[in-house]
Amino acid sequence: MKRVYLDHAATTPVRPEVVELMVEYMTSRFGNPSSLHMEGREAKDALEEARRRVATLINASPEEICFTSGGTEADNMAIKGAVLAAGGRGHIITTKIEHHAVLHCAQALGETGCEVTYLDVDGDGLVDPDDVRRAIRKNTLLVSVMLANNEVGTIQPISEIAAICKEHGVLLHTDAVQVPGQIPVDVPALGADM
Repeated sequence: MKRVYLDHAATTPVRPEVVELMVEYMTSRFGNPSSLHMEGREAKDALEEARRRVATLINASPEEICFTSGGTEADNMAIKGAVLAAGGRGHIITTKIEHHAVLHCAQALGETGCEVTYLDVDGDGLVDPDDVRRAIRKNTLLVSVMLANNEVGTIQPISEIAAICKEHGVLLHTDAVQVPGQIPVDVPALGADM
């Protein structure tokens, strides 16, 4: 029986041209991009070109691009980083339908003294921006709402939520892992901080 893989939202095969380039950098062009020798400078140039390409894809500045091992690490770095920068205490808001990378991070922060509010969504999986507004408190540090749901595909009103967060001086994180390559991404138009 032939098997058909249908979960390309979770992971997908790497395109052959990417594999070919990666093999080249893993075998013959393997310089440390932090080194000053020729191999290091070449590796740094390649890394910076990759950073420029990702920035172009999402209409961001290359300086805004931080490479991680994946979405879970990126979500944890953003959320925990924001909380730790604020002294490790405060209030964060997220939704009940976030990816486990966000939900587990929020839960862990809740166990160390952070207050966490988990917002409901409607029957279509949408969070109401007014629910975000009502949940914000004086000690709210961060709101985290995914841009596109990895299971049902709902696109959240991130720019509306961003405006509410800015109005209250609250950071906004959006897990947008599912989006590039599916729909256009414009970081400044979204208004998210991370």
